Amino acid sequence: MQPHDSLDFSILVDLLLDVICAVDENNRFVRVSAACEQVFGYTQEEMIGRPMLDFVHPDDRQRTLKYAASVKGHAPRPYFENRYLRKDGTVAHIMWSAAWSEHDRLRIAAARDVSGHKREEVLRTALLDISEAVHHAKDLQDLFAHIHRCISELLPARNFFIALLDDAGENLHFPYHVDEYDARPEPVALSDNTPCGEVVRSGKTLLLTSESGSRLRQPLQPLGRAALHWLGVPLIADERVTGLLAVQSYTGQVRYSEHDKEILQFVSNQVALAVERKRLQQKLEHLALHDPLTNLPNRRLFLERLNSALLRGQRYQERFALVFLDLDRFKEVNDRYGHVSGDCLLQQVGRRLEQSVRVSDTVARLGGDEFVLLLENLSEAADAEQLVNKLREAFGKDFPLPSVRVSIRPSTGIALYPDDGQDEHTLLAVADRRMYEAKQAEG
Repeated sequence: MQPHDSLDFSILVDLLLDVICAVDENNRFVRVSAACEQVFGYTQEEMIGRPMLDFVHPDDRQRTLKYAASVKGHAPRPYFENRYLRKDGTVAHIMWSAAWSEHDRLRIAAARDVSGHKREEVLRTALLDISEAVHHAKDLQDLFAHIHRCISELLPARNFFIALLDDAGENLHFPYHVDEYDARPEPVALSDNTPCGEVVRSGKTLLLTSESGSRLRQPLQPLGRAALHWLGVPLIADERVTGLLAVQSYTGQVRYSEHDKEILQFVSNQVALAVERKRLQQKLEHLALHDPLTNLPNRRLFLERLNSALLRGQRYQERFALVFLDLDRFKEVNDRYGHVSGDCLLQQVGRRLEQSVRVSDTVARLGGDEFVLLLENLSEAADAEQLVNKLREAFGKDFPLPSVRVSIRPSTGIALYPDDGQDEHTLLAVADRRMYEAKQAEG
């Protein structure tokens, strides 16, 4: 026998910096090399006999099972990446190479910790994705969801929310909130003694754990279920705090560290810029499509919705109606009480009209004292007349102006699709003519 024939290769395996392991057909660890403690934070004794999925990041479990199944009966399968949760709750990015041993009925695998390299790569990708999402996201909700996905690549973010300050800077509201247990919170006062309020008031990142929370001079009150780990960073744009983003964990298996704190702080700068750009973009889009006085859809948006209604009507044989409406003797009110009172009257008329129609209907201001309504999904022509009668009832009460109360009545004209026309110009002309005829008849 040669001297090296009796060499115990398990000693060599335990000297490797990579983890070598064996997993049985039930996906339980049978053998794990000593490097597991350095890579995963668990000792060999803590891992052997336990299911592999106990250690895998929840978002990667299905993908990992699929990979594990693909190894059996095939050639070695290298270069599979997934995420494991270390014992301290941090995330480890792991590169796997695995092969199936038919003789032992075991999956033999080597795991290399590529967290450092992967984190830099993912961080660069996340920053680029967040920046580009401003241009591709349909709206703020779509942008928030995209940001959530990007941050989930950097650290555990199953429970994640974004809170923004209102225009007055007095309350925080929660336009995006994903949580295992709690529904979206109602707006809270910035002055309230909450972790969110503390982050925004101070403009500083806050990491709360069961240990650090007990050391606070004045304990902060959670908005819902108390989290074991809570990490919030301020969103700062143009040197002012506009809100915060936060992640939280309800289990000791997911914990946040100073390193996570640094990552979230770094990403938050890009997030704040992206959110502000999208808010400004939406504001400009809103201004382009809405009347600045009444905040109702303007002519451009109304015509877009009318053309959409025409397409649906042609495809699905749906009825709808156009209603032209203007205010009798509005000019007298404007001349007698001034433009401020006239503007106040138009704003109140717009609100009453919106309150009188269904959510699916459109109330738009064309200009001056002229309004137009698009009433969709009508079963029969009589439905339009009933809705118009309801509109007239909205004018039954006086309108309070700054220095007087006035009574005013509308003139209306109805055009029905498809009875009175099947194109935009015909329907508009019919409704306009009938409104003029009604005004003339009333003198």
